[in-house]
Amino acid sequence: MKITIDSRSGFCAGVTSAIHAAEKELKLSNKLYCLGDLVHNNAEMERLRKLGLVVLTYDQFKNLKNERVLIRAHGEPPSTYETARKNNLTLLDYSCPVVLKLQKRITKGHEQMVSENGQVVIYGKPGHAEVIGLNGQIDDQAIIISSCNELSGIDFSRPVVLFSQTTKDETGFYEVAEKIREGMLQAGADPGKNLTINNTICRLVSKRVPQLRKFAAEHDVIVFVSGVKSSNGQFLFSICREVNDRCYMIPDESQLKKEWFQSEDNVGICGATSTPMWLMEKIANSIRKFNTI
Repeated sequence: MKITIDSRSGFCAGVTSAIHAAEKELKLSNKLYCLGDLVHNNAEMERLRKLGLVVLTYDQFKNLKNERVLIRAHGEPPSTYETARKNNLTLLDYSCPVVLKLQKRITKGHEQMVSENGQVVIYGKPGHAEVIGLNGQIDDQAIIISSCNELSGIDFSRPVVLFSQTTKDETGFYEVAEKIREGMLQAGADPGKNLTINNTICRLVSKRVPQLRKFAAEHDVIVFVSGVKSSNGQFLFSICREVNDRCYMIPDESQLKKEWFQSEDNVGICGATSTPMWLMEKIANSIRKFNTI
């Protein structure tokens, strides 16, 4: 059995930067607060908790005073920074630069829509940390949709500026854009004038699709490693399934099954942008043990 770990899988730059910052702080103080899970991967979060990371809910954050708090890569709404100012909290802000740029674009787009009696629409997962931060830039006035079946809140007779959560899929984004265009035509509006489409999906995420599709096709079995909370993981796993029926998604090595593998198989291991390389290596070692039993 041959086992290969996809070298392009694993943490994106934003997540890597935040985790390295947390590790550095924890070496100095043995305790660090973080607003929400630093990364959507239970195994990595458990490792960081053992080092002293304390995860806060938003309610806990509001009651915290005079402490240091790490801001994860997903970004935060302005209300988070206002709370920090009031409560004398020192923020270690590791918001992803790509997300910060998008926050500014949404603010500008909202200003334009206010002047045109239009609407800001964000293609994203409702309740996702990044989406909360994006919508918070404009006082939660955006329309959040995760599929073409959720367009009922859009007034197609009015202008629309469309954005995307950075980790969503391009295919779904353009399907939503096309449905909005069709809705405008049916409402007698001109989408050429009234619809502005901004593909704000992270280039690293969009590039992963053809790379991952090729990787999945080159192997007999694919073990996709991802936390269940990762929307990026769910999407990338679906890409693997499109080209390889023998695909299995697991959060850690405990869910591996020996019957998935044959001795002659070429096994590929890959993961989401929230999956640590050490976990994929651990899973590879566990699969190797199956081959010796």
